[in-house]
Amino acid sequence: MILTASAEQLVKLAYKSVTEKIPSGSRRLGLKPGQFTCAVGFNSHIEDLPDVISVLGYNSYEELANQRNEIFVNDPYQQLSMDDVLAIYSEVVKNPGMLSIMQYLLSARLSNIEKRIEATVSSNVIEKYKKEMKAIYNDGVAQIEFAESRLDIADSGFRALINEVNIIVDSKLIPVGDIFFRNTVLPQEKRKLISRGLIPDELIETRLADKTISEQERKMLQAIVNRK
Repeated sequence: MILTASAEQLVKLAYKSVTEKIPSGSRRLGLKPGQFTCAVGFNSHIEDLPDVISVLGYNSYEELANQRNEIFVNDPYQQLSMDDVLAIYSEVVKNPGMLSIMQYLLSARLSNIEKRIEATVSSNVIEKYKKEMKAIYNDGVAQIEFAESRLDIADSGFRALINEVNIIVDSKLIPVGDIFFRNTVLPQEKRKLISRGLIPDELIETRLADKTISEQERKMLQAIVNRK
């Protein structure tokens, strides 16, 4: 409700929620402090409402934005639920300025989530991570620079974990042929593209003719050619 509120609604909500500090105000609305800060901070109208920002206890929009960013980047599904995160993504794609800011936040947020997965191997966090990554691409939050940065990671176990290469292909951010010829994309990731019928035989033959590909990839491609 706060995230998508109009400027007029946001003014009313702000004055209703505030007492002395944001945490107590957030509780009056049944929200955790982090939820409240991100809902207000990612609202597309908040930057133009200095009086609301002041009522909420911030000296400036920059101060609010910094706190919002810190919570969003460092919160692995604790203050913010999965639904909260998906709602934020759905909202920021409507605002070019906010979408641009999100590009800087994504990498840091995902890095923190991946570190938590490595430390805890929590199946619950892994499932939420998969759902979030799909939303990032499917909702149009991911831009080509983001997809490029993910594909540039050599031997990415996390990329393979969520079948991210296929998600990128389906998003049409980067052509499938371009992805297929990248040395950083794992052989098992390429096998999935081939199994979907996305890679023509001539591209497989061309890749096999490249003397620089890894032995693992060569064996995988040759086995596929031999079966045809």
